[in-house]
Amino acid sequence: MKSMGQRASGARLERMQASPRWDGQGFRNLHPIPPGLRDATGPRASMLEILCPDGRRRPPGPLPTVNPRETWTHAPASGLRASWLGHSSVLIEIDGLRLLTDPVWGPRVSPSTLAGPKRYQPPPVPLRSLPPLDAVLISHDHYDHLDYPTVRALAKRPQPFITSLGVGAHLQAWGIPPERIIELDWWESHTLAGTDLRVHAAPSQHFSGRGLKDRNATLWSSFVIESPRHRVFFSGDTGLSREYLAIRERFGPFDLVMLEVGAYHPSWGDIHLGPVNALQAWEWLGGGALLPVHWGTFNLATHDWDEPAETLLQLAPARGVPLLMPRLGEALEPARATPEPAPWWRLAGQPTTPAAAPAEAPRVPRWMPWPLD
Repeated sequence: MKSMGQRASGARLERMQASPRWDGQGFRNLHPIPPGLRDATGPRASMLEILCPDGRRRPPGPLPTVNPRETWTHAPASGLRASWLGHSSVLIEIDGLRLLTDPVWGPRVSPSTLAGPKRYQPPPVPLRSLPPLDAVLISHDHYDHLDYPTVRALAKRPQPFITSLGVGAHLQAWGIPPERIIELDWWESHTLAGTDLRVHAAPSQHFSGRGLKDRNATLWSSFVIESPRHRVFFSGDTGLSREYLAIRERFGPFDLVMLEVGAYHPSWGDIHLGPVNALQAWEWLGGGALLPVHWGTFNLATHDWDEPAETLLQLAPARGVPLLMPRLGEALEPARATPEPAPWWRLAGQPTTPAAAPAEAPRVPRWMPWPLD
């Protein structure tokens, strides 16, 4: 099955095996798990519970969305803007460049198109309507972060793919030329050609694998996106780790911090944050506007679908967290965000009044030649 990808070999495998994170059989987490982070004694989430959701595990109806295409026709006034496109897919506009994190446009996060966790609703914007990209960032090879049909579609575009060690084998098997694949170990960096923007791979506490026999065969990472004016952190998938203090020391402070807050469980504390641990990670990173990701798109755990958002809305103000809670597709500038986000997710399934059509199509500047239809 092509969607499962391909194992690394040759020079790629040799480079992986030279990593300090390679233990002879695969990659491993290095930082100790804090006591009490993972509840190993309580009940564990079963695969049946995840694949057959009940109760409030899915929204009661369509979620409010925003079409960001008109916003993308003009540059952000502050130089930094983020558009949450569902789950961990975010279009980051930073000082004239555009990067897309963990793009997933497929209907299911599964090796099969017939089974597996299904998207709540279509993405807020078609993949073909994305503006030109300067890079795609892929944190690790799990299906909800590395999506076969999305990669195949993005292969037709010229941008490079920046990812973790070993993930390039999947990308190359799916049609990405090797010269467009940049694989990084933790603390390694890549400067985008012709720019002064750097992408740094940083630690995360997670695991990898797309089948039954390839667990930890590729590395997992967080990313720091650094320009002369702005710094952005993207967690990928991770449990709480004091390595965030080292990331802060090397790269902080951050203008925007994107942390995973969904798909958590008491027995997964070492590999997923959840909203409470995300607030602790935010503090260790030194603050910055917090954009929660990894929620509101797929059912991948046993908690209510909106529990991460409700928990953050309750706890963040007391900790002084500048919380960004955009609707799906909404583009926000961290420097211009409202201090009290509206709980738009409570409107799921409620009828909305359609917006009036614009009098004329927006003018597309020469430097943004992409389809608006």
